[in-house]
Amino acid sequence: MTEKNTEQAPDSTPPKPFSDAFVAFIPQGWAPYPAELPDRLPAAEHTAPRRDAVAAAFPGERLVIPAGGLRTRSNDTDYGFRPHSAFAHLTGLGADREPDAVLVIEPTPDGHVDTLYFRPRAPRTDPEFYADHRYGEMWVGQRESLDEMSALTGLTCAPASELVSAVTADAAGVRILRGADERLQTLVDAARAARGVVKIEELDAELERCLSELRLVKDAFEIEELQRACDDTAVAFEAVVRDLPHAVDAGRGERWVEGVFGLHARHRGNAVGYDTIAASGDHACTLHWIRNDGDLSPDDLILLDAGIERDSLYTADVTRTLPISGRFTAAQRKVYEAVLDAQAAGFAAAKPGATFSDVHNAAVRVIAERLHEWGLLPVPVEESLDPHRGGQHRRWMVHGTSHHLGLDVHDCAQARNEYYRQGTIKPGMVFTVEPGLYFKATDELVPADLRGIGVRIEDDIVITDDGYRILSDKLPRTVDDIESWMASLLDGGRD
Repeated sequence: MTEKNTEQAPDSTPPKPFSDAFVAFIPQGWAPYPAELPDRLPAAEHTAPRRDAVAAAFPGERLVIPAGGLRTRSNDTDYGFRPHSAFAHLTGLGADREPDAVLVIEPTPDGHVDTLYFRPRAPRTDPEFYADHRYGEMWVGQRESLDEMSALTGLTCAPASELVSAVTADAAGVRILRGADERLQTLVDAARAARGVVKIEELDAELERCLSELRLVKDAFEIEELQRACDDTAVAFEAVVRDLPHAVDAGRGERWVEGVFGLHARHRGNAVGYDTIAASGDHACTLHWIRNDGDLSPDDLILLDAGIERDSLYTADVTRTLPISGRFTAAQRKVYEAVLDAQAAGFAAAKPGATFSDVHNAAVRVIAERLHEWGLLPVPVEESLDPHRGGQHRRWMVHGTSHHLGLDVHDCAQARNEYYRQGTIKPGMVFTVEPGLYFKATDELVPADLRGIGVRIEDDIVITDDGYRILSDKLPRTVDDIESWMASLLDGGRD
């Protein structure tokens, strides 16, 4: 990492960061910027109807949706930037675009005008070009001009310097997506308070819910992006399996697995969609095990919960629990097939007209039945499934079976319960089906041969007019198919 440069003066006078001679010299001799405008971003071709829908939900109101800003990691280094998902959804800007940008949906007598305020590149005569480590071209690369950004997004674009006056003027009817840009939020809040607006946070919460609920049903572009994310994720899983023998031998094999998957995520997409869970043995019984510092033993399973995020920011979310040796033991097979049966029940419940909670209820019923058959459930199945006086089965599966998937791995999280958990399943919805069973090594209520076994099977599905389609079906699920697949890869199979 390169530090910011300052010249050392030959005397005790505090140095100027750059000499006058340097300032005169640095703008000279550069090739001109390209005259051709860039093509429209693929995602941006689909954003206008989304903005129309948001504007229609709040007629006559100004809507302010920030991308968010850079956050300091330490000193003069920042964390990698990812725009707020609502901003990406409405603009088509993904990957690391565009720090400090703000979309403003402004009402007009005839509808609305959408303007993207951002920081265009500075001319090479401006100190930003060479001295600004956050935005300067020499530090972070060439930024777009106003015209170039407009070509990319299809939006009217304006410089960030005009933003504050645009969003604070006549602020009686303004809503802002809270939490994305605290500085701008403070300014908008003050402008609204000055005009007597009350219950500001409630007004903004309604906007956040709307933006979240807008993503419950995916359009064709979104579904295709999610399909590609799943396909890429399958390739990364294959690479992990090929490297399992080395991961066993190398020590801290969970880290090796995480690294192999991450390599493919950065190569085939933007990044991982969330912190990879590479949990072997008893670690698989910790639901969000992201430390990934354990060794791999051929006698154990490894639970790999991982997904590749595309440049558009749509992500896969897939889990496979695999025998590190390539073959399941009898106890591992017993637990795995119980979870597989539960997933099959969840799939069967996933159809238009059902409720989202029906998927979970179908899957956990199978879980409770298997636990009862094995003599582990201390009460009858129906009592355990009773939400008011039961829940004993949750000792071994405490999490939910499904969540929506899209720009966020847990997408649409601010949607109201009546549209989410209790909402009706509709064609175009994309969500996971991921039951599991987790028998901690310290759990003395289960037989010794089951302790330390954790299994989760997770797939991504899209709801169709008559049922569902598995987006992640390039990865095997049954015991026999997994063992055959792993054998082909461990024996040196290649793409």
